[in-house]
Amino acid sequence: MTDQILITGCGTFIPSEVIDNETLVKAYNAHVEEYNREYSAEIAAGDRTALKNSSADFIKNASGIEERHVMEASGIIDPKRLRPNLGDRNPDELSYQAEMGLAAAKNALDQAKKSTSDVGMLISACSNYERPYPSLAIEVQKALGINGFAFDMNVACSSVPFAIRLAYNSLLTQPELPGVLIVSPEFYTGHLNFRDRDSHFIFGDAAGALYLERSETSKSSNAFSVKNIQLQTHFSNNIRNDGGFLRQAVNRTDPWHPRNLFSQQGRAVFREIVPLVSEMILNQLDEEGIRRSSLKRVWLHQANSKMNLLLAKKILEREPSHAELPLVLKNYGNTGAAGVVLAFSESQNLDPGSWGVFCAFGAGYSAGSVLLQKC
Repeated sequence: MTDQILITGCGTFIPSEVIDNETLVKAYNAHVEEYNREYSAEIAAGDRTALKNSSADFIKNASGIEERHVMEASGIIDPKRLRPNLGDRNPDELSYQAEMGLAAAKNALDQAKKSTSDVGMLISACSNYERPYPSLAIEVQKALGINGFAFDMNVACSSVPFAIRLAYNSLLTQPELPGVLIVSPEFYTGHLNFRDRDSHFIFGDAAGALYLERSETSKSSNAFSVKNIQLQTHFSNNIRNDGGFLRQAVNRTDPWHPRNLFSQQGRAVFREIVPLVSEMILNQLDEEGIRRSSLKRVWLHQANSKMNLLLAKKILEREPSHAELPLVLKNYGNTGAAGVVLAFSESQNLDPGSWGVFCAFGAGYSAGSVLLQKC
């Protein structure tokens, strides 16, 4: 690939409300006690399984997460609700995800030293959308006052590398495009099952944004050249969410049914994703003739600290330093497609010529890896 397409802007939005593990566990355990009390007779008869308590240490050991930022905390930590408590915004108000994406987009444009007139295409790339249409991307486009066109896409947690591929190709083939803005507003707590001990702690809310342009228009002193993009998809049911509009048409209308919310087979995902992603990245390095020792950053989807550490070890053939493997899980949790952008945003201080790999993976399975070189 040529080196004429650059990432020159990166921006994020982090909600102000925070829930630490202790607070989350307190709410969950209160729900467990009420559930086990309500169904005590059925549990004693063997007709129902008692729920188990959780702990802050269990969450930290399982995921590396200690707290998460959320758009609305009070409903999540209410044992009788255990989900965000949102007002129903009318169509004339900015939607929740548009609010998130707009803030991250403005920050990305600021870093790139660009204005809205420098955007010809806007892509919303995230795992879930609060409505099928009108497009969230078009809503953000209107809020920013951008001419051109915008659209939504969804490849789950891998959405941003896939959007980078679209942006890259468009900038190469459409000279009328001044630049492409990618936004990834992830309101993950809205579709998380806070009654599930194995997953209620995984996600937080955040948004990321990237601006891409040709090298000849760049004003940035902190740009990265896109050198190689690899994408893969393989169908799997191990990460799933069936909570779409057809739920009202089937005989399973319970909003708490596990298939209507995020669910995963965690061990299977770990076992299958790690070799898939590591092989993809190593093949990418071989294509470009880059030694593993030349990599200075491994920006990964913020899924799980153990998974990310194992991936980095396979890629680097040694234990990575904290600088080489930026982990933001501790404070933000898994923020879906936005997570790799958060990691990238917090660790861009590389010398010119340094190599890094920007990689995300998730449901599908899907995986995307972008090889970057600091300009």
